[in-house]
Amino acid sequence: MIKVHIRFYEELNFFIRPEKRKQLIERHCKEGTTVKALIETCGIPHTEVDLVLVNGESRGFSYQLENNDRISVYPVFESFDIGKVSRVRPAPLRVIRFILDVHLGKLAKRLRLLGFDTLYSNTYTDEELSELSKKERRIILTRDTGLLKRKIITHGYYVRSRDPKEQLFEVIRRFDLFHSLKPFSRCIQCNEVLGEIRKDKIEQQLPDKVLEKYDRFYSCKRCNKIYWLGSHWKSMKKTLETISGNQHYL
Repeated sequence: MIKVHIRFYEELNFFIRPEKRKQLIERHCKEGTTVKALIETCGIPHTEVDLVLVNGESRGFSYQLENNDRISVYPVFESFDIGKVSRVRPAPLRVIRFILDVHLGKLAKRLRLLGFDTLYSNTYTDEELSELSKKERRIILTRDTGLLKRKIITHGYYVRSRDPKEQLFEVIRRFDLFHSLKPFSRCIQCNEVLGEIRKDKIEQQLPDKVLEKYDRFYSCKRCNKIYWLGSHWKSMKKTLETISGNQHYL
């Protein structure tokens, strides 16, 4: 057995017991243990980590620990320049697509409402989620840390909040998506891209009050659901403008 010391920084402490947060933690492990294995035994998915320093030098996840190593683990950096060291995270995906686990159905609908390509099914197994994430290059959103520890997963995020509205804002902030919002471009039921449809073609399908109040409508070619910019959207738009501090995002 070897002895090492490890410290986690910033939001990674979310996963650490309160009494151990922001402290140098002593751990004992077998010879040959990788730094990735150590990090995940501490409860932190590798997808949350951006930089690992061992004795002051940047190392990859495959680094095998040695006795008395001192490890510093950092989350994703937004403003601090770490260009001269090696990040352990893969490059960001050029196109943002999501796949959500069974616990995030309400979040899935909200992401689709804002135009994000979002796969969701309450029947997906962990294996299916992992395979689809890899095959279609999708970011997994989950509240299951065990899922994010799977080696096959390269892009994922543990959603901290339990409230669906807060979850939406958390994801938007985390991935800096305010400039990527395309409201009413996807069906919230099946994720299909929506198309605008003339009012006179759907008059028989809508209540008179809706026809009187709205003139712009959208339809889904897959499930035939019809949408309009009603009170639900106005409420979300107002809240997003408050959070972003800029109404021109929408």
